[in-house]
Amino acid sequence: MAKLTKTIAQDYPRIQDENSPYHGCLDDSKLIPHKKRINVDTIKSLILEAIANASRKSRREILAVPVNATEEEVQAIYEREGRELFRYFKRYCGDPAATAHQVFRKHFKDVGIEQFRNRTLQKERMNSGWRYQFLVIDCARHSQRFRSVSDIGAAEGDFNATIEFIDRQRKPLSLYVSVKNRSNTMGGQDWPKAIQALENVAKSDKNRTGPYCCVFGIAMDRGTRYIKRELKTKTAHSVNTEVWLSDYFWPFFANYSYEEIMRLMLDVLVSSYASDELPSQTDVPEHLLESFGENCRKAGLIDESGIFITVYD
Repeated sequence: MAKLTKTIAQDYPRIQDENSPYHGCLDDSKLIPHKKRINVDTIKSLILEAIANASRKSRREILAVPVNATEEEVQAIYEREGRELFRYFKRYCGDPAATAHQVFRKHFKDVGIEQFRNRTLQKERMNSGWRYQFLVIDCARHSQRFRSVSDIGAAEGDFNATIEFIDRQRKPLSLYVSVKNRSNTMGGQDWPKAIQALENVAKSDKNRTGPYCCVFGIAMDRGTRYIKRELKTKTAHSVNTEVWLSDYFWPFFANYSYEEIMRLMLDVLVSSYASDELPSQTDVPEHLLESFGENCRKAGLIDESGIFITVYD
């Protein structure tokens, strides 16, 4: 078993008040503050884009098509996913009688598109944190508080941001941020590994010139910050890692409160779905639908023209 090397605390200003529950955490009063507030229309457009990006990522996660896949490999993936879509349809059809009524006399492609959308939405709900990941990155970019904001492209890290100190003699602070929907997204046994992985990203960043701080940003759990003290005492690699809850996380990066972000998210969701402005989720690959139809045909659910006649096989 590899021996953990002691991690030296990064030289960024920390809260010195020993009576503070956040003693030893980043003292953000030493950082440059927000100079402006993103206007509401811009925030809403960023939310709409974040929703669309999350939807696209959901579809990519379902199909899992590698970027460098050949056409033959892509077709094989679509055929396999068509079979999986059929299994999903049979598994989650609910009341067979009600489902039979819903799909009766419909073409298998229409049913397949609907089922693909349902499966995508289910995946998206399981990973709704993607919306907030996309949103907070764009908010940080538009806030003009940060010198730079960029994707890390690593498994444990979502983005990084550099911010100046009020004392311009100091080199800027680099923040390596992993966004989680809630603090219980990871189990207790997973935190040490995740913390070490994120800090390794920070340590290996050749573009970093100043100190770093690793942050797990919790998008939805209320509160400001908390220290996972048991990790600090048991693992040396967490000395530069902090957990920021939603009441601290959103104002820091977006200059909007948690309540404001959630209210705007709801407004956009309601208005977008009502007016059908969100990108369509019906762009399902044709070969995938044909595979779905072939499985329906084998099960005797559709007739020769591809129309559903039953859901019972």
